Amino acid sequence: MMSPFSHPSSELSHHPHTIGESLSEAFLDSSSARDALPKQYQAKFDELREGILTFCHDFEIPNEALRSTEVFGAVLKSTKIPQERMLKAVLLFERLEHLVTHREPLKEELPEHLEKVEHLYHLREQYDAQFNLLKEAGIFNERNAIVGIDGKEYSIPTLEQIAERLFERERELSTKRDQGFIKLLLVPFGMSLDAFAETFKQFLRDYKQSHPDFHLRTKTPLETSVGVYEGADVGDPPKIFYNPKFFDEDHQGQTKFQILEEQVTDPFSFQGWRVLLLQPSDPADSHFQGIASIPRQGQGKTQGKKIPRSDLEAGQTPDDYLSILQEAHDRQDSPYFQESGITIEDWMIAFMTHLKETGQLLDENENKIYGVCCMIGSFLSFLHKREDKDFRITQALWVSHLREVVLSVLLPYGKGGSIGTRFSVVI
Repeated sequence: MMSPFSHPSSELSHHPHTIGESLSEAFLDSSSARDALPKQYQAKFDELREGILTFCHDFEIPNEALRSTEVFGAVLKSTKIPQERMLKAVLLFERLEHLVTHREPLKEELPEHLEKVEHLYHLREQYDAQFNLLKEAGIFNERNAIVGIDGKEYSIPTLEQIAERLFERERELSTKRDQGFIKLLLVPFGMSLDAFAETFKQFLRDYKQSHPDFHLRTKTPLETSVGVYEGADVGDPPKIFYNPKFFDEDHQGQTKFQILEEQVTDPFSFQGWRVLLLQPSDPADSHFQGIASIPRQGQGKTQGKKIPRSDLEAGQTPDDYLSILQEAHDRQDSPYFQESGITIEDWMIAFMTHLKETGQLLDENENKIYGVCCMIGSFLSFLHKREDKDFRITQALWVSHLREVVLSVLLPYGKGGSIGTRFSVVI
């Protein structure tokens, strides 16, 4: 077997002795190596280190082999490891060495045909920001994966996988990009809603600790309607359904378990995840920071030159918003074609992203300029004692006087001047 460190694509082949001390420190005294890096790159250090340790665990390579490239290379020579896995390990070594030595990540090179979409969406920058957010929030396990409600692990989609999907759909997504759908969101959809909510609470508490001026009720940073959301996606039957076509008995929505099962055989899905494009706070901002607010009636704008799209303004009912989606489903000339309603999981990641990037609160209830969000991509079905079903739409907002996020419910025909929604593009 060829030594991995003689592979022509690896920088390690050009300086096989330079990595020894830094690599040894990275593995044997990881806290020291990690702390020496700029804060924004520490999550990347964890990712690379854990990837190499996972590789060693999978192929029963002792950690002592990580003291130097020479020892590691000798061990790989003596084992039967698939070439593809071996080269991936070498690439992880290369990136870790570059990070520790140069105190910045090695730029990941995408295949030439993907560079265009990377540039159009500033994809690498957005992907790294989302990865770091999820990492800091404690959503990943030690293998940078989530554990779904089905007990399975789901790894975060890679930068290249997302770039490939955008490339494949470049022509059909060009209209949505023209309308401002350029903000990347990575949603660990497969997690149970209870686990998601606990992670969300801890994120808010951690943000308060690092931002003392953030007015948060740390005891109850997330308030939910009693008995509504607890175990909503894992009950038998579950209370929450996704992607409904109607808000009634014939809703045609799916449970989270059903969606995860379908993803196994769907070549166009990211198993366990939802990868979305939303509109950022300011489409003119080249860094695509934050999430666009929901305008009140009469305050919306129009974006897009190919097919102009008017903003969804607050003031309509969930039924009205769902009708807009249904009418646009098969109409390529509709400004809302290819759009979907967001789910409660989407909203929590959007809130975290917006707060992290802008320091502002998404969907604040006392804001007289913008609306709050009902999520028509997820809804709740309740069975009363009299065997009648009751349907409620998921809704989320920041309640300023309570200093907390509130997850509430709304009737399908509920209407108010501040109630609005967001649509997303699922890639």
